[in-house]
Amino acid sequence: MKLSSLKTSSLAVALLSAAIAVTAMAQAPATPPAGTPSAKPHFPPPKNLQVLPKTLTTEQVLGIMHTWAGSLGTGCDHCHAADPNHMGPNGRPMLNFADDSKPEKSTARMMYKMVEDINSNYISMVDNSGQPVTCGTCHRGHVSPPPFVIPPEEHEHHGPPAGEKPPAPPAQ
Repeated sequence: MKLSSLKTSSLAVALLSAAIAVTAMAQAPATPPAGTPSAKPHFPPPKNLQVLPKTLTTEQVLGIMHTWAGSLGTGCDHCHAADPNHMGPNGRPMLNFADDSKPEKSTARMMYKMVEDINSNYISMVDNSGQPVTCGTCHRGHVSPPPFVIPPEEHEHHGPPAGEKPPAPPAQ
């Protein structure tokens, strides 16, 4: 390939990339002016925070809740009860985030305390321990953590499973 055709190809790719970027920016939705309703749902300020700091903003609490829900593979309704007296724009009941009637919410609080305890009192004491424990460390996208099964190849390298006798040493 000639040097001039290589330069022409590179220029064409650069121009095409710029054209795509300009088109994408032109089609991007504009931010609504101040005072106009946005497409984001409105969430009330956090109430009934018992294990999270009461100084957290709505956005901070939502971020934490979305992380927890993702770690367990659930939605908000897993821990939060529906309020049949308040209907959302989709025609379904809105969630009452302050309500404590679902036992899953109590479990989530207890598990949060456990994670905090593990990170503060155990992980921090191990040199080079790596990342702190999170909900996802155990749950990995499941409400009930899946049982850990040692891969068969690990048995070969680290000895027999508990309860089994090690193989006899070779005769000499």
